[in-house]
Amino acid sequence: MKIIVGSDHGGFNLKRAIVDDLKEKGLDVTDFGPETADSVDYPDYAKPLAEKVAAGEYDKGILVCGTGIGMSISANKVKGIRSALVHDTFSARATRQHNDSNVLAMGERVVGEGLALDIVDIWLNTEFEGGRHERRVCKIEE
Repeated sequence: MKIIVGSDHGGFNLKRAIVDDLKEKGLDVTDFGPETADSVDYPDYAKPLAEKVAAGEYDKGILVCGTGIGMSISANKVKGIRSALVHDTFSARATRQHNDSNVLAMGERVVGEGLALDIVDIWLNTEFEGGRHERRVCKIEE
């Protein structure tokens, strides 16, 4: 599984923690930036990251900003992206099982590092259930 992770300045520290954790677990992860905590505009990272996931260059994407809201809204503008804003483990599991989300968005100012790493782990390791959910996901894609 190829994973790409990006943030803005508000999510920079959590992004680094996520990238480090995924690398320690031996996963194929790309840090999409930014490289510093200097102020940047979240759409400049969310949209191109989402386009890479939608194009199949990466299997999954993770975006972090202050709240996760701007990143999620921006990513969902890209056809083929189902970005889920998640701040708890139940939602992390449900959005994979029911919505087949391919981008995870979180807020560094909302969720602590330990919980965020748990959310990422659950999200990456939960499979889409298909079945009745498949029909609904297809309607999203229309």
